[in-house]
Amino acid sequence: MKKTITIIISLLLILIIFTSFTVITYENEYKLIKQFGKVNRVIKDSGISFKLPFIENVDTLPKNIILYDLATSDVITKDKKAMVADSYVLWEITDPLKFAQSLSSSITNAESRIDTVVYNALKTIIGSQTQNDIINSRNGTLSSDIMEIVANPMQEYGITILSVETKRLDLPNDNKTAVFNRMISERAQIAAGYIAEGEEESQKIQNSTNKEIQISISQAKAQAETLVAEGEAEYMKILSEAYSSVERKDFYEFIRSLDAIKASLVGENKTLILPINSPLTKILLGE
Repeated sequence: MKKTITIIISLLLILIIFTSFTVITYENEYKLIKQFGKVNRVIKDSGISFKLPFIENVDTLPKNIILYDLATSDVITKDKKAMVADSYVLWEITDPLKFAQSLSSSITNAESRIDTVVYNALKTIIGSQTQNDIINSRNGTLSSDIMEIVANPMQEYGITILSVETKRLDLPNDNKTAVFNRMISERAQIAAGYIAEGEEESQKIQNSTNKEIQISISQAKAQAETLVAEGEAEYMKILSEAYSSVERKDFYEFIRSLDAIKASLVGENKTLILPINSPLTKILLGE
């Protein structure tokens, strides 16, 4: 029993001594090896490393991307209107030595600096635009504008800002209704202007069409009258030629008499009764 206890105690001592010498680094972290509060070296790759026991100590920093949700804040536009901004930041530690030296290896200190820098950038950008411009703008330029301002200052802390996104950029509750009513009124005025322009253009088109129709009808009537006059003139010419000699006159009268007889013989009764002195009687008798 004594031997077993001795072995267990020995193994524990060996384990304690081994752990005091070794540093285990995982994929998602940095290890800072410090001696008397000063960083001697930084371990960036995963694996097992060694340190001096009781002289060197270890700090751990995250290597993965960190999400920081900024508190909702009020910002003032160029035309002195209040708006409410709610944003978040994606960031990571890219230089753990700078991070440790400037921010004492504190994530809280880092997020405090990020909060200040991003809020100032947001305030600067919003302050350079009117409220209407911000409300009407939905092209996603706000994030890129903020990134241009905050990217470089955070490098000195060993931090890289990956993205700044605005979840909500809205009006304060106390003046939402007034602004929305004003926007509705402006849109109604614009719509009324479009309707008036459309009706005016419609009337122009209608007047132009009616004028073209009247011109076409007048031209058609004039052409019809011309054709009627030409037809009557041709008729008179033919009639004049028909009576130009006695033979033609007699033949023309004979043809017309036959047409008259034909027109008289209708129905089942084909009997034609004529007076003796009728021109038709003379023609039929050959007189």
